[in-house]
Amino acid sequence: MTSDQPIDQQQALERELAAAARALRSGGVAAYPTETLYALGCRAQDAAACAKVAALKGRPEAKPFPLIVADMDGLAAIAQELPPDLLRLAEAFWPGPLSVLVRTRDFLAPNVRDAAGFSSVRVTPHPTARKLCRLAGPALVATSANKSGQPATALPGQLDPDLLSGADAAVLSRPWPGGGAPSTLLRLLGGGQAQVLRLGAVGLAELSRVLRMAPQAPPAAAR
Repeated sequence: MTSDQPIDQQQALERELAAAARALRSGGVAAYPTETLYALGCRAQDAAACAKVAALKGRPEAKPFPLIVADMDGLAAIAQELPPDLLRLAEAFWPGPLSVLVRTRDFLAPNVRDAAGFSSVRVTPHPTARKLCRLAGPALVATSANKSGQPATALPGQLDPDLLSGADAAVLSRPWPGGGAPSTLLRLLGGGQAQVLRLGAVGLAELSRVLRMAPQAPPAAAR
């Protein structure tokens, strides 16, 4: 997956990935790169591991965690339905930094679903994150790897040492995150319309070429 890397770097990445996948499957927590920032995560179905992520970040457990999947098969494994508007967005923007509220299945942890049963999900384009989803998923928590109130980072050397020591594994080898804005978050309204809950890496002009955009929700609605 990273054949342009020197052999020793690729071997280091594969060792880190294997260790992270074992930790996640055993109910642990791992830090890993995504397309924008480093993430802290666990398996989306593991409520105890989600609680550990919240404790490491100092984040309220009542606030649902965002999720990533490797591909549409991974999404189908956790979604109750795949409405046509979601499929249109998927064709245009996935894999990529667009998150969409999707009604998810009951086997997922309460920590990743809101009161109506929706989760924020995106198909990540980062090769490391995608492989980790396939090894330990189908869906992983992908909250930024930082203490709440502290800046997120795309560089492994800037990760909080206390957060790293509290995690069960970390994937720090290249390719690192690309940096930039976090993912844009959408709520589907049906009938070819959606609402932006958080504007990020995907802009309104791009979104408007696929669906009609309702007025943007106030910042308090974003997660």
